[in-house]
Amino acid sequence: MDKLIIRGGNRLSGSLPISGAKNSALTLIPCALLTDEPVTLRNLPRLADIDGFQHLMTQFGVSHSIAGSRPEDFGRVVTMETTRITSSTAPYDLVRKMRASILVLGPLLARAGEATVSLPGGCAIGNRPIDLHLKALEAIGARIELAQGYVKAIAPDGGLTGGRFDFPVVSVGATENVIMAAVTANGTTELTNAAREPEIVDLCNLLAAMGAEIEGIGDSDLTIHGVKRLHGASYKVMPDRIEAGSYACAAAITGGEVRLEGARAGDMGATINALRNIGVTVEHDAKGVDIAANGALKAVNLSTAPYPGLATDMQAQLMSLLCKAEGTSILKETIFENRYMHVPELARMGAEIETEGRTAIVKGVEQLTGAEVMATDLRASMSLVIAALAAAGETQVRRIYHLDRGYERLEEKLKLVGADIERVGDD
Repeated sequence: MDKLIIRGGNRLSGSLPISGAKNSALTLIPCALLTDEPVTLRNLPRLADIDGFQHLMTQFGVSHSIAGSRPEDFGRVVTMETTRITSSTAPYDLVRKMRASILVLGPLLARAGEATVSLPGGCAIGNRPIDLHLKALEAIGARIELAQGYVKAIAPDGGLTGGRFDFPVVSVGATENVIMAAVTANGTTELTNAAREPEIVDLCNLLAAMGAEIEGIGDSDLTIHGVKRLHGASYKVMPDRIEAGSYACAAAITGGEVRLEGARAGDMGATINALRNIGVTVEHDAKGVDIAANGALKAVNLSTAPYPGLATDMQAQLMSLLCKAEGTSILKETIFENRYMHVPELARMGAEIETEGRTAIVKGVEQLTGAEVMATDLRASMSLVIAALAAAGETQVRRIYHLDRGYERLEEKLKLVGADIERVGDD
């Protein structure tokens, strides 16, 4: 198992590319199940989660081809074709490592008329039930059964009917699943209080390119008119707003100036506002975002919230940045109840953080110090890397397989802007 060795203190400067969005790609890939024609995704990031999802897709009869892939390139162009569904079961062994696997439930149900999917796994960041996925699918005509750790969904004879569902709370995954199931239903589906993250806009835009009829894209109220069939399409995955925000924090904590090539500021509003309030200069144009931190960082109060609020996936990275701010910051985590597992590891590096339930109180310190630390989940891993870049001495980050799930060739990108970082085998 590999680990990262980071020698902190280098001021990051230069330009690095932002990859295609992991959270979007994991939603776009199962769209290939909805048609018998090829679906091509461009700018697909090279990540462990993507590879795992593509492996899962082969279970259902999906073929894959990669065009012009070179080891030195960031991203890939992958064409998927599902001439016919050969299996509608997603077994435990393939699903247990990745929560996003539940997103095959809707498209399998729509195309095959049934789907049997193991209850998912993924990061240990608290209870993330799928009840809203199931209730939303029931609202458009599915019959749901739960047995022996599996969800079995069955469409009525003649297919899904469409219907109306009002989300009692915003759920990104449930919104994505029911959209994919509804696009070929026999009737119209109306969704209210739907999630409206940029990744859901990306999903709707791909489905529209495949022939789906969706009204209200980007809004919390969606109307989906079912069509008889979808066709193939070629589509570019949106840039990763969480990766961009993560590298912005890395640049800021080192007092650096970094160009995030390809980042889309319009998707990053809450993160950019947080950075500016902390004292970071953020400029942007049509081709990227510029980050500069030339003065003292300031303490702030932040709270995560569904989009357009501050993404929960940015909480850990901003916490690391605030460890170097002047004063006391307060962070509130409203999405997941167990997302402060990085706090003890940051404390090993000299951070002063107290947690009370879903609230974290961060007292800025003059200097972080290198230490041996262990990652607990994807974004927590990145928070440790960010802290290490500013820490005095050497930090060793273990269990970096979490990072490989969500950051494409992280150490290569950080080296481009001057970080002293290397990946080595963990004895």
